[in-house]
Amino acid sequence: MMLAVFRSRTETLNFASILRSYGVFCTIVNTPRKINVSCGISVRFSSLNSPIARQILARRRFDTFAGFFAD
Repeated sequence: MMLAVFRSRTETLNFASILRSYGVFCTIVNTPRKINVSCGISVRFSSLNSPIARQILARRRFDTFAGFFAD
């Protein structure tokens, strides 16, 4: 599993919505404390879908994206 971490709750929810529109199952989860750079929530999805997630990030502007983390 992967976490997409953002510094903005709005961008986190927007990213999850876009992933779902591509047919990717994802959930909103609390960001683990060890990842100390986020708004408190992250998007969890299968690592098999990371190419789609990276493609979305390359096509759209997410100013607060902090990174992908293995979960």
